[in-house]
Amino acid sequence: MDVVKQREDMPDEILPPAARWNSGGRLLGNERLLWLEILLDEAFVIPGTSIRFGIDGIFGLIPGLGDVLAGILSLLIPLAAWVRGVPYVTLVRMLTNVAIGLLVGTIPIFGDAFDIFWKANRRNYRLLTRSIDEQRRNTWRDWVFVLGLGLAITTVFALPVLLIVWIFAMLADWRPMAY
Repeated sequence: MDVVKQREDMPDEILPPAARWNSGGRLLGNERLLWLEILLDEAFVIPGTSIRFGIDGIFGLIPGLGDVLAGILSLLIPLAAWVRGVPYVTLVRMLTNVAIGLLVGTIPIFGDAFDIFWKANRRNYRLLTRSIDEQRRNTWRDWVFVLGLGLAITTVFALPVLLIVWIFAMLADWRPMAY
């Protein structure tokens, strides 16, 4: 079946990866994504050092809006990965890299330094190219990462609930001291 005919009959989310790639190939090609990764994470060098940074680190200096803008630009590589049909496990890893950079980046000064060294866009570009180049779709590292992430998120949400339950249990047993 011709890709064009297939596109007319199917919504984008159920198109085969090849058809999705053909529909966005020029805009989200390797050369443009590599250029974007370099622009966001490695375009400039601090003189006298080997430390590289991009406009992601510069945008982070703008309070509030800078990290959000950098986060939106960082979503272009995971979007390209989805268009190319990268496995969902790898997409979760990519979105986690962006989320970590965005969340830690909101901390004044420390977050800006973290953005320079974290380089979420470089990590995501490498995940994308690895996933496209390899015949294996998901590696055990991908699954361990996703399971560890799920465990960490569960722990983060469970600890406050357990703390509140413990506090209420202590309050239920509380009795005023007799003088």
